[in-house]
Amino acid sequence: MTLDVNAIRVGDGDGIPVILIHGLAASLFDWIELTPALVAAGYRTYALDLLGHGQSLKPKELDQYTVDNVFEHLEGWIDSLELDQPFILVGHSLGGYLSIEYTLRHPEKVRGLVLSDAFYTVDQLPPLLRLHYKRPVLNLGLISYAPEWLIRLSLELSGLFIRNGYVLPKSQAGRAQTANDYKRSSPGIFNLLATTRDLTPVLSDVKAPSLVIWGTHDQSLSPESFMKLAASLPHAKSVAMEAGHVAHQSHAGEYNRHVLEFLASI
Repeated sequence: MTLDVNAIRVGDGDGIPVILIHGLAASLFDWIELTPALVAAGYRTYALDLLGHGQSLKPKELDQYTVDNVFEHLEGWIDSLELDQPFILVGHSLGGYLSIEYTLRHPEKVRGLVLSDAFYTVDQLPPLLRLHYKRPVLNLGLISYAPEWLIRLSLELSGLFIRNGYVLPKSQAGRAQTANDYKRSSPGIFNLLATTRDLTPVLSDVKAPSLVIWGTHDQSLSPESFMKLAASLPHAKSVAMEAGHVAHQSHAGEYNRHVLEFLASI
């Protein structure tokens, strides 16, 4: 697969590498609060737009949007970095799934894991969404034609009524960027969850030190599922925050503190 990855590196020197992997319908912009905190603490920080997201490759064919293809795209990009030491993976939601999968396949390369409201099985979803993602969605083109103001409005309503505890970026530019992440994502990405495997049976094979961090008001994925995730990982610490699905944005100061404390401990 052609890489065609939009990515950034921030921080110089020989600090421990940290790779940031965003969730569904997001982009590397997700990490705008965490990145400077990591760099200030001496870490080399890398972030990308996943396949179908942001400014990275967007295949036109919907059947190209499988989690295996997204993983291959991510894996190829990590290989291209030619990192000289084991690294830390930080993944949110779908990015958490990809981080776990990468660690299972390449345990020798991963120094540690930060799993933020991590997806690992469709059983985490609310019942209606669980049924929805048991099969791929066939027609998702309408979002490509939605005006940005309508997408922004839907995000505002999500912040108020769906994602309890979710707060959009305060700046007008930040709010526009969050809406733009949805709009510029390929419609095919909404097929991805339907192509994932249940990682529950293999979680005990993850040997890397892990931080499982989540929002207790997450209404996208079951908060109870994150406690099960932490209990299933052999070397995991856990932190529950009074936040929604995207604590790294809505409660960035507290989130960053927990992450930096964990990284220092490993």
